[in-house]
Amino acid sequence: MWDKKKRILVVEDNEILLGTMQFVLLREGYDLILAKSGKEALSLVSDESIDLVITDLALPFANGFEIIDRIRKSDTNNQVPVIIISGYHDDNSIVEGFDVGANDYMKKPISPSELISRVRLRIGHA
Repeated sequence: MWDKKKRILVVEDNEILLGTMQFVLLREGYDLILAKSGKEALSLVSDESIDLVITDLALPFANGFEIIDRIRKSDTNNQVPVIIISGYHDDNSIVEGFDVGANDYMKKPISPSELISRVRLRIGHA
C-alpha cells in the first residue's frame, strides 16, 4: 500500500533559513509547501491539506500569531500542529505563541537536527 508523504507548510521570509529548512526537510522525505509572507500562508492554510505548519512570527503582511489564529479557526486544518521558529526570545512572545495555539516554540538560530526531532515528535517520520 502506498503511503502519502507528510506535508509541511514552512512560512519564513529569510531566504537563507528557508533554504536550510527546505534542504533538511526534503532530505528527510517530507513534502513541502513554502510561503515567504503571512499573506501567502493565510491563503494556503485554507486551501491545502497540511500535516504540520512551521512559521516565523515576524513576517510581511501578516504575522505568525495571525497565521496560527487562522489555522485554529479553520474548518479543515484546525488540529494541525504548529511549530514557531522565531528570533523573538522574550517570554511574552513565547507565551503568546502558546496562547494562540502553537504546539512548540524554537528560538533562532535553529539546529537542523533539533528541527527534525521536533517535526518527528509532532507528525512522525516522512
